[in-house]
Amino acid sequence: MLMGRPDIFLRWHKIDKVNELSQKSQSQSKGQRGGSNEINVLSWRKFKRIINKALKNDDMFANRPDPSRGECRLADELKHIRPNSVQVIDIAKLPEDKQAFVFGDALRTIYNMKLGEYDGESGVNPPARVIVFIDELNKYASKDTPKASPILREILDVTERGRSLGVVLFGAEQFRSNIHQRVTGNCSTHAYGRTNSIETATKDYSSLPSTYKNMLTRLDQGDYLIQNPIFRSLLKIKFPKPVYKQFK
Repeated sequence: MLMGRPDIFLRWHKIDKVNELSQKSQSQSKGQRGGSNEINVLSWRKFKRIINKALKNDDMFANRPDPSRGECRLADELKHIRPNSVQVIDIAKLPEDKQAFVFGDALRTIYNMKLGEYDGESGVNPPARVIVFIDELNKYASKDTPKASPILREILDVTERGRSLGVVLFGAEQFRSNIHQRVTGNCSTHAYGRTNSIETATKDYSSLPSTYKNMLTRLDQGDYLIQNPIFRSLLKIKFPKPVYKQFK
């Protein structure tokens, strides 16, 4: 319910629900208790602690952005994205629950922008294609990630429906075999770098001929094997060295 809407706590606070929550957290006598479907007072107290922590001690929900400190609303910046521009969102240092908020807010803003929900606002002119690059994809969309994970749901949404809206997922990870099957199954292009024989022995590489599996264990740094339906076989490419290393 809160995915992609961090400001919902602010509005929730303004309608004076905190006092109502405090009443729910008070001990009740036997005559005041409801039926078996009534929420336990201990659960209300735990929920109150979580809400108070978010409202009072968390800058993400408690404070408004300060432009003088370079702060901004993530949605306000993303919906004004321009062609050929790059926006970097670093969520590595955030706890897992806040990563879900930030990721969901960013992706939902991109979806709403592509669906035309911001067309009435000035300066909103979305590009034809938006590429969402996720580093360490196996951390957020692995086979071990719980099905209820908000980040996993958003990633699956991009891979399965984003193409029709012009939203493309570009993921990078160390072990392809650990990625959720619905993610790898909906990717049309795969780039394989150097890896070990343990990785290539997994069933995710069963479609590759043994020749290419052996090549993957001997690739040099910067070499990749590209797999795409338009190629009859895997294509080997080599990334050029940085400009400062090309000339001596």
